[in-house]
Amino acid sequence: MKIELNRLDQDFHLQATNESGVTLESDGAAEIGGHNKGLRPMQMVLAALGSCSAIDVIYMLRKLRQQLNDIKVTVTAEREKDKVPALFAEIHVHYILFGPIEEKKAEKAVNLSMEKLCSVKKLLEPTAKISWSWEVVLG
Repeated sequence: MKIELNRLDQDFHLQATNESGVTLESDGAAEIGGHNKGLRPMQMVLAALGSCSAIDVIYMLRKLRQQLNDIKVTVTAEREKDKVPALFAEIHVHYILFGPIEEKKAEKAVNLSMEKLCSVKKLLEPTAKISWSWEVVLG
């Protein structure tokens, strides 16, 4: 695995490119001279957690033969106060699963991701209290 970063301006705006050519932009906070042209690094960590787990859940629901019409994942977090570096202290992941999905199978897919499968969650759990919730919305 390889990621290459290139600077896009004279401040903190960066573009990350993977081996397939897919890009993602990051930037520093406005208080240090950033221009909000991309996600900040810790926001990317939360996005990585949400997308890692969402991929697991989508895959598991397919294996369980559930019709998932859509998925929305919201990740919220609190960072440590007055510390450098300020790691995540608490993270909550909420899943909204759209479709005629059996509650037990939704629970199984989400719990399996967060308890066993999601590599990003495993990276974060030594330093952050991570919780999760889910709901099924028909449609």
